[in-house]
Amino acid sequence: MALPTPKENTTALVTGASSGIGADMARQLARRGFGLTLVARREDRLKALADELSETHQVRAEVIAVDLTDADSRAALPAEVERRGLTVDILVNNAGFSTMGPVHKSEREAELSMVRTNIEAVVDLCTLFVAGMVSRHRGAILNTASTAAFQPLPGQAVYGASKSFVLSYGRALGTELRGTGVTVTTLCPGPVETGFAEASGLTDAEAGESLPKFMWVPPAQVAKAAVDGLAAGRAVVIPGPANRIGASLGYLIPKALILPFLAKQHPALKKARNEA
Repeated sequence: MALPTPKENTTALVTGASSGIGADMARQLARRGFGLTLVARREDRLKALADELSETHQVRAEVIAVDLTDADSRAALPAEVERRGLTVDILVNNAGFSTMGPVHKSEREAELSMVRTNIEAVVDLCTLFVAGMVSRHRGAILNTASTAAFQPLPGQAVYGASKSFVLSYGRALGTELRGTGVTVTTLCPGPVETGFAEASGLTDAEAGESLPKFMWVPPAQVAKAAVDGLAAGRAVVIPGPANRIGASLGYLIPKALILPFLAKQHPALKKARNEA
């Protein structure tokens, strides 16, 4: 099994744990007996989840409210975890968000914040925690990408590119770590009803128009597939057979054919065309 044995002084650090897939990943790890360190900006939601996990699964769960776009806040995480007498055996880099719409109408700070969260924070936290895992010869890393990683995504250009980075980075890092006792799994979910689209400026209904119902996977099911894949030491996890087929097609279909189709179907670009 790729997952380290839970111990009283070890923890699974989960970013983006205040809602959606991140919260369900924390629940899956708690069911397996792991203590949790929940990291996100919304401290009230984290505390509610920590209370739920402690009560339901009798595991230790604490929160650290952090803005992961801030490098100094990320840099302080290892010392804060150590201060609590804990060692990170599992690192889940799940925090992330997307903007939607054409690049020429984008907001500079929002785009840069997305890069800091989706890319910079993943690299930084892996750099901060992986060396300790290697020295202890145990550890597991789960990074959340997306099926958007398998082809460029007009309408979410930076988001798609950021998730391609996470997938490439995870594959490379996992290869480097073979034989060390540390594994890396990259989760690539398709569409999930988590409020993600609404936070990006679209309703779930608008997002649902662009992708058929059979591609949507509930967040709890995505989280279970992710943690099961992490336990099995799988390099990449794509929940849902339709999404696995779609990811393969993203590689195989010539980009000159698939990109115009994606641009035509994307709800944010449709909205932009209607508003023009």
